[in-house]
Amino acid sequence: MTDSKKEKKKEKISKQFAISIQGVDFSYGENQVLFDVNLDIPEKKVMAFIGPSGCGKSTLLRTINRMNDLIDNSRISKGKILIQGTDIHDKSVDVIELRKKVGMVFQKSNPFPKSIYQNVAYGLHIQGIKNKRVVDQKVEESLTRAALWEEVKDRLNENAYGLSGGQQQRLCIARTLAVEPEIILMDEPCSALDPVATGRVEELILSLKEQYTIVVVTHNMQQAGRISDETAFFYLGKLIECDQTKTIFLNPSKKQTEDYISGKFG
Repeated sequence: MTDSKKEKKKEKISKQFAISIQGVDFSYGENQVLFDVNLDIPEKKVMAFIGPSGCGKSTLLRTINRMNDLIDNSRISKGKILIQGTDIHDKSVDVIELRKKVGMVFQKSNPFPKSIYQNVAYGLHIQGIKNKRVVDQKVEESLTRAALWEEVKDRLNENAYGLSGGQQQRLCIARTLAVEPEIILMDEPCSALDPVATGRVEELILSLKEQYTIVVVTHNMQQAGRISDETAFFYLGKLIECDQTKTIFLNPSKKQTEDYISGKFG
């Protein structure tokens, strides 16, 4: 088979996945932090990235919607990332549209210093949607999907900073949902939350996977076990192993994975 035919076959296969990461090396300046990462992420599943601090999992997450573009001298030096078969670094790709399609929820909840309503409506206004009835409907739908509507429907005009930490994180998820992404990236979304708020966010993640592909970076292995369909284990910038979560936790194929899961290092 010629190289061009191999490439076409590879691209055809990659369209079967929401995200296809192919042989990616990534560096910050002279410091290489990802090494030949190959990973396919299926649609409408939850994928968890686990591994010790500094293993590259958050860096990889941010490559998926090109958030690393905002950091000087950061680059993918080899390989490519495809979303539904399209190379995200192709010149035809609009980065703003990419980040609309691939939403991001950060470790620390980051609501804007605005009302609850304005937080959720923000992305819609940026898109030029001005019809109040449409915006009202989207705000309610998004807050409902984020399991927050019943808690805030009578205080939409209050400042978002008045919400609890868990509510703020769900508000940020609602803000992401409002612009109708297809993929949601979550970087340690529960690390700053108490157990009750963490449980609410985990329940939300499980309900959202019916409509969205979700990738979650977490240090909490119990959380990965509870919420994810598949788990990828990283160590020193390399993907060591990826499999169904049950297999990773009960019968990993690599000793490094077993040692990490069993708490021998981390």
